[in-house]
Parts: sequence; structure tokens; C-alpha cells
Amino acid sequence: MLKDHDASAIVAVRDMERARRFYAETLGLEPVGAGGDGPMVFRTGATRLCVYPSEFAGTNQANAVVWGVGEALESLVADLRRKGVAFERYDMKGASFADGVHRFGDFRAAWFRDPDGNILHLNSGD
Repeated sequence: MLKDHDASAIVAVRDMERARRFYAETLGLEPVGAGGDGPMVFRTGATRLCVYPSEFAGTNQANAVVWGVGEALESLVADLRRKGVAFERYDMKGASFADGVHRFGDFRAAWFRDPDGNILHLNSGD
């Protein structure tokens, strides 16, 4: 039924201009549609991320968006840290943590929040 159709992530935010700056300037995503007070769409790889205004922004306590970035993880984390992004630290069994990155053997992951508190996730998967 849906297996042959693309999906995209959608994230609720309170302030569209603040979100535009964060997603376009801080994360480097390419705006590809709309804006103003309505939803914005950003290109991220071969997919799209829709950001829309909602009073419920940031209330999800789970991952909102995940990027599998492979071996680029540490360099992306370092770049984002230089832009002021703070990374979350979670106590998880079997994980070590350094420089914003959790390590689970060969698998690595990093979590951070957008300005509305949505949890964004980078990992070493492809």
C-alpha cells in the first residue's frame, strides 16, 4: 500500500522565523517551499522536512527527526557545536560519551534540540 511512496518528517515549532534560521542557517538545510506564517519545507538529502507552526511544539519527548550520517558524525557534531548547538547526554547502559557523541561499540549517536525543544538525532548509520 504505502511501500512505494516517499515519506518525510514533520516538526512542530512555535516561531517560524526562529525555526527558519535554525534549520536553514544552523543546520544548513535548503528551503524549498513556502514560509511566512505557514509551513516551510526544507530539502535534506533526497527527502524533505516540513516545519509548521503549532501550539504543541516541543512537547514530544522522543526523537522527532533522525539523520544517518555515517562516518561524518563526529565532524558534523563538531561543526554544530561551533554554531552553538548543545548536545544532550543520556545515561545508557553500555554507552560511553565524549564530545557530544554516545558510543555503543561501533555505533555512534548524538542528540540535540531545536529552539522549540524537538529532539533531533544524528547517528553513524547510513
